[in-house]
Amino acid sequence: MSSFVSAADVYPSKSIKVIVPFPPGGGADTLIRLIAPTVGELWKQSIVIENRPGASGFIGADLVAQSPADGYTLLMGSTAAVTEKNIAQFSPVALVSASPYVVTTNSGLNVTSIKALIAYAKSNPGKVRYGSSGPGSASHLAGELFASMAGVTLLHVPYKGTGQALTDLLAGHIDLMFAPAQTVMPQIESGKLLALAQTGAKRSEALPNIPTVAESGLPGYSAVGWFGLFAPANTPKSVVQKINQTVMFVLAQERIRKAMLERGSDPASGSAEEFAAFLRLDQSKWAKLIKENKIAVQ
Repeated sequence: MSSFVSAADVYPSKSIKVIVPFPPGGGADTLIRLIAPTVGELWKQSIVIENRPGASGFIGADLVAQSPADGYTLLMGSTAAVTEKNIAQFSPVALVSASPYVVTTNSGLNVTSIKALIAYAKSNPGKVRYGSSGPGSASHLAGELFASMAGVTLLHVPYKGTGQALTDLLAGHIDLMFAPAQTVMPQIESGKLLALAQTGAKRSEALPNIPTVAESGLPGYSAVGWFGLFAPANTPKSVVQKINQTVMFVLAQERIRKAMLERGSDPASGSAEEFAAFLRLDQSKWAKLIKENKIAVQ
């Protein structure tokens, strides 16, 4: 009988730290806090969530990249925090959600449709202020893609996270957001904000009553914001696989699925290898947009 013991056989034997590279209240933070307690119960270990915002997510991401590759320090990443620049520093572990964002405005802008937004932006070039969680984030690039395809100029206002941008949208300091649904749906449902459209190629299971940008006046438009777990590069594959399988099991639980859908997030599925393939396609799309439009992302 072999005496070989894989790293996954004893993992986890102590608490796990998950770094969220954005302030509390944004999409990454909301999702990891939803699933972490159930993952911790299954593993019989505590999961400590730490917010380390800054530099569009790169500060928190770098902290994880420099951590031991043992699965005990993970990153809850997103489009901004993990890019072509630093993907080699990580082992993709599990896609948690890949969902359309919501084009959201306050009453101050006085537009109620995508067609009206495009018309207003054409009449007021550079005056429509849209907030994001930082340069290079999905909430930034979704806006840049919209402006490019619609032939309009929007004023990008970067924040350290979508939670902070939301505060300013509600206060009227900015006019618009391309926001993770889990960040803005409570304000939309209460009538404080208006959802003009969702950014996916087709309507999301979580947002069946909100039309897409493409069907609302900008054919061909599609942008998805994703959130997922990463470990430092060279983390044992057996540990990556164990984390992936546990997270996928949790995402398939009806209670978790229901809670995510209520917040506007579509639960993901798939292996670590499928997540890595998804990232390659997503990053090539945004790299092309950034290059063609000379967009500053750092």
